Amino acid sequence: MIVLGIDTATWTATAGVVRDGEVLGEGVYREERSHTRSLTQLVDRVLGDAGLAIGDVDALAVSIGPGSFTGLRVGLALAKGIAFAGGLPIAAIPTLEALAWVADAAPGDAVCAALDARKQEVYAALFTMTSDGPRRETPDEALAPAALAERLRPGSILVGDAGDVYGAVLGARAVLRPFTTHHPRGSVVARLGWQRLHAGAAEPIGPLEPVYVRPPDAELPRTGSR
Repeated sequence: MIVLGIDTATWTATAGVVRDGEVLGEGVYREERSHTRSLTQLVDRVLGDAGLAIGDVDALAVSIGPGSFTGLRVGLALAKGIAFAGGLPIAAIPTLEALAWVADAAPGDAVCAALDARKQEVYAALFTMTSDGPRRETPDEALAPAALAERLRPGSILVGDAGDVYGAVLGARAVLRPFTTHHPRGSVVARLGWQRLHAGAAEPIGPLEPVYVRPPDAELPRTGSR
């Protein structure tokens, strides 16, 4: 099974392709605003480098959140469009879980995957690394950096751009992995998607929506006069 993985939860868009769990190709594109124009070009390049065309793809895997509201919508829209057009199954991969896989941690290490959520908050989840990969210890949450720091086991490995933004708070209790080298990877999303699909865990395409953890700004209650 050839699975195309897409992650646009941060300003680093990434796509990867695997065949039966083996990585065939991967690409990264960094853009500060929207991934709308760059993502399709990135997907075409990754497939081309692997000697594949979009018609060769058997399934999709997409990073489902939390993360950038706009980025998540763009990535999911493309994945759903390809899935609908080709009648392909799709797997939804939690963003922080996929991020924990790139932490360069040894079995037994405590891992925190954390992304800048803006508004002086982070999206975070705690994991323990095992020989089979990260084991989740907490659900995804949006919380203040200081509150996250209090939950970290001393010496935890923190991966994600929250470490770059709030290093002064989080670095006292965690080893910070630079986001420039330890960012989301489309190949990880594709491989995790292949595992889920192989186990029969495909998602219904129509109702599939991003996992925001906190409501988008447009849905937050407004106070005061207009």
